[in-house]
Amino acid sequence: MGGWEEKMDKARKLHRPSLEDWERDNMHFRFPPFREEIRKLPRSTSFNPNAEPGSDQQQLPVVLDAATLTREAFYNYEEDSIPLIIKNIPAGHDGGEFVGAWPALEKWKLRSLLNDEALIDRKFKCGEDDDGHNIKIRLSHFLSYAEFNKDDSPLYIFDSNFDGDNQADCLLRDYRVPSYFRDDLFGLVSESRRPPYRWFLVGPERSGTCVHIDPLGTSAWNTLIEGQKRWVLFPPHLPKKLVKGEKLVRDDEDDEAVHYFMTILPRIKREARSLRSTPKYENFACYEFTQNAGETVYIPHGWWHAVLNLTDTVAVTQNFCSPRRFEEVWLQARKGRKRMAWKWLCRLETEHPELYRRARAMNDADGFVMKYEAQETEKEREERKRKEEKLRRKEQAQWDSDHEGPSRKRDLPFEDQ
Repeated sequence: MGGWEEKMDKARKLHRPSLEDWERDNMHFRFPPFREEIRKLPRSTSFNPNAEPGSDQQQLPVVLDAATLTREAFYNYEEDSIPLIIKNIPAGHDGGEFVGAWPALEKWKLRSLLNDEALIDRKFKCGEDDDGHNIKIRLSHFLSYAEFNKDDSPLYIFDSNFDGDNQADCLLRDYRVPSYFRDDLFGLVSESRRPPYRWFLVGPERSGTCVHIDPLGTSAWNTLIEGQKRWVLFPPHLPKKLVKGEKLVRDDEDDEAVHYFMTILPRIKREARSLRSTPKYENFACYEFTQNAGETVYIPHGWWHAVLNLTDTVAVTQNFCSPRRFEEVWLQARKGRKRMAWKWLCRLETEHPELYRRARAMNDADGFVMKYEAQETEKEREERKRKEEKLRRKEQAQWDSDHEGPSRKRDLPFEDQ
């Protein structure tokens, strides 16, 4: 073993040191038939065990086209918390207008990345070790791994640190944040203070993300440049244990994304069907769909979702806080990111006074005390006193110059005047 194989073997051991055999479930051979069955299905399917046979079920996500979708129309869907697939954003359409295609449409194709001199030797994050430290691998090694690996659940480039890097900041120039998602209130906080929020993704087939909701009440968008992704969505009201199928996973089974889609999700649906009249499943629903290249998926805050790469994929995704969904984010951010939330509140006071008042009202309503408010207020008081003292000294010096200067000047010998 040498070259990329040796590097990737080290990365595997760092990421999951307890997993001795990454090919134990033979997913490399079991996955293609599963994928073909998926492709025979309708583009999207909904599952509600309590729906009457033959009844019209809600079809989600709603499929729209950026060539005709205005921002105002999108905001209506956002207000109603409806997941969407929006076509043709990287092709150059946005807000019902043509604004120019993304360079990423060509530059991020796998064949193009292989020949990208600026990126091919740059290291990207493909996992974390048990201590939370990033595991990074050269893009050239990872692309070889993506092509030849037989892992059940391959490693996945999910890199958020590609800005401020001379090699990788070109990625930021290769795409635009769609106008639908541009009102990001977290933009008021410095890049170093705000949570990670944008990621460059390179995922081999069979890789993916397990079921989760996005952090701090944020919403998310994901634009796929190459390949196919399979998604499943669950409404926000469903509990974590139910959507994860925690009691349906055997102790000797893995629960990575590929296992979830191929084994665990079908078990959840079977149990939901057999127990549909019980309180546990009376409000159950899930929505499965395939995302194709060139499409952008919008996930409203609170929706559970999991994603499986049906093929090798390249994508970009971002989380954001919309002014129209501010309350949900504020309630979580003030607890989960205490210092950032205080800094954010201070910026809201000047930039968005109405949102500032709403945040204050929510704090007052439940008696929430912000951890850093008293501390920061004391610092601000000391800073104000320092500035006032500095100003006082400056004014005194100016007064002395204006009133003492001329008399002193008259007392000088003539040759010094």
